[in-house]
Amino acid sequence: MLRYTVKRLLQLAVALLGLSLLLFAWFKALPGGPENRLLPENATDQQREALRAALGLDEPVWVQYGEFLGRIVRLDFGSSLSSGRPIATELADRLPATIELSLAAMVIAVGIGIPLGYLAARRRGTWIDFGSVSGSLVGVCIPVFFLAAMLKVVFAQELGWLPTAFRLSAGASYTEVTGLRVLDGIITGEFDIAADAFLHLVLPAMALSSIPLAVIVRITRASVLDVVGEDYVRTADAKGLKPGTIRGRHVMRNAMLPIVTVIGLLLGSLFSGAVLTESVFAFGGIGSFVYQATTERDYPALMGFILIIAVSYVVLNLIVDLSYGFLDPRVRVRK
Repeated sequence: MLRYTVKRLLQLAVALLGLSLLLFAWFKALPGGPENRLLPENATDQQREALRAALGLDEPVWVQYGEFLGRIVRLDFGSSLSSGRPIATELADRLPATIELSLAAMVIAVGIGIPLGYLAARRRGTWIDFGSVSGSLVGVCIPVFFLAAMLKVVFAQELGWLPTAFRLSAGASYTEVTGLRVLDGIITGEFDIAADAFLHLVLPAMALSSIPLAVIVRITRASVLDVVGEDYVRTADAKGLKPGTIRGRHVMRNAMLPIVTVIGLLLGSLFSGAVLTESVFAFGGIGSFVYQATTERDYPALMGFILIIAVSYVVLNLIVDLSYGFLDPRVRVRK
């Protein structure tokens, strides 16, 4: 297992190094050079030269890349052109909101998707199967921003069941521990804050979970159908094993490999998908910050966001790869 883990860590390092090369090339390829995106249009030649010297753009390319890599390691992405604050500070302040929203969306997707996909596979050809497959197609087809707006209009504005925006009600004060407000309310005993934060989280999490939920249902259904036809499942059934034992030990454990893969990829994609959802609900996470950076062409902020997304993808895939070894020890031998 140790050798398998070290191999995956080396692959992670190579992937991050490749990403840094791509980002450095993108930054160098900005029209007119990076300094033209960091200075106003009426900047003088002296100001441009001073900025080039400050950024090290007058150094050889390999020296520039080394300094660029060093800043990435130190999480020094510069300052945001829109807010003037350090980008690392902006991301650190907003990241907990996006993490909380993404985790809530994934809990909904996994908690509903896996049981529903399993039930559709076990009831293949029935109305349950047909409804699950049809519903998953609808979930994939509906754009997230449209679903978010529709949920907001129906459940918040028309029915008044849930809040329309933000992470907490106006005037609410709470003790921050992790930045995840539902968890902070539980940790500190401020259960009214936890309940309020949970209610604000419901609609954006439902909107963001729509596509992952649909994908997990379809993958689970297909994976379970593949497994239930295997000889070892029929043998276990012929031996008279309890249905619960067959489902847990023989069907679901072997069906989980592709499901875990998809969950890891989807969880990483939720960070980028949160951009539109957070904008609709004014959720105050990374998504709203990136939306503002995109409209104002704040390239340093976009670079920091790309790095966060890429690192989350790579780390989540590492976790998925390591989980293979626990779900199926044969993976460690083959890899």
